Amino acid sequence: MTVPTGRRERKKAATRQKIADTALRLFLERGYDAVGIRDVAAEADVAVTTLFSHFASKEALVFERDDDFEQRLTLAVTDRAPHEPLIPALRREVQALVRHCTADSAAPIRHMIDASPALREYADSMRLRHAEALATAIAAAPDLRQTTTACRTIARFVIDAYAVAREADDPEAAVDEIFRMIEAAWEVTCPA
Repeated sequence: MTVPTGRRERKKAATRQKIADTALRLFLERGYDAVGIRDVAAEADVAVTTLFSHFASKEALVFERDDDFEQRLTLAVTDRAPHEPLIPALRREVQALVRHCTADSAAPIRHMIDASPALREYADSMRLRHAEALATAIAAAPDLRQTTTACRTIARFVIDAYAVAREADDPEAAVDEIFRMIEAAWEVTCPA
């Protein structure tokens, strides 16, 4: 996440974080469906309009790091060292994200998401958006000359790798196994 530099930006970021932290605490204490937007706004001591200026929906409060996740994946493509292969760079980032999301401290949030159809649906739409952003970054990389179809397919595989590995008994081994398949698929599209 980029660190806001100006005073106004820092205040906005602090307000956003306060709202997200409050929402998550309330959701975990009372249950996602039992907490309304007004409850979150009142507990965070902000107006409902302020809440909506930071978050587009109730579901977005749960996935407040969504933009960071997307940015980390696209930066794995755009900030690679010269001549660094794409797939290992993406594997490293997905591995780090999976470690974060499978930590014991994340378990209550995962359970809450799994129990809510609205949150599962939101997560699915997020994955599609992340895949499109990642595909765009891959297609724009000057050292990667692939078709749009290849870029979109690999991006979907990477996003799905994250989702599948997160749910595996051994997430790190799952990332390794999945990325061996992704590497093979990428090599097929990149003849030497």
